[in-house]
Amino acid sequence: MSLDHILLGLLREPATGYDLKDAFREGVGHFWSAELSQIYPTLKRLERRRLLRSHLEPSPKGPNRRVYTLTEEGRAELLRWICGDPVVGTERFAYLAQIYFMDTLGDLRQTRAFMTALRDHLTRWLAELRALEREIVAAHGGAPERYSDAGFHQFATLRMGIHSIGSKVTWCNETLAAIDRRLALRPERVS
Repeated sequence: MSLDHILLGLLREPATGYDLKDAFREGVGHFWSAELSQIYPTLKRLERRRLLRSHLEPSPKGPNRRVYTLTEEGRAELLRWICGDPVVGTERFAYLAQIYFMDTLGDLRQTRAFMTALRDHLTRWLAELRALEREIVAAHGGAPERYSDAGFHQFATLRMGIHSIGSKVTWCNETLAAIDRRLALRPERVS
């Protein structure tokens, strides 16, 4: 999966770069993040490839704004990507790389502090996702099979996020328990 395809999907309606950044914050950001410093160069590249086009229009405040629109070629590329095989194996978790090399420190207590901070972060994120789920269910009467097509698919991704983050919290708790057992087996070091 690439930022290119995420942006093509978000451009089903014309939008500015800031609109797209908001779309990340409000929805897509639960599973894919991007900053304006990534969004704008990607939009320019997509425009050069003729997958979208842009035009300037007056802004209600400040200078004119550039509005991007999906082209027919862009829609075809989006559909090709959506209809293709599932894109797996592209997830990257920087915190796992940090943990992988944490033995370099030689300090299990520092590993414990790191894992505690990670668990706390993931727990807060999980609470946000669950609150969003409650809002959606309350707004739609609780039956996902009755949601609009877009609502159903977005709810399905939200549920995956809840399961994924929930399993990561469980893993953090298991790892913290293992660290505590390891610490209990070690004699206290005196500096």
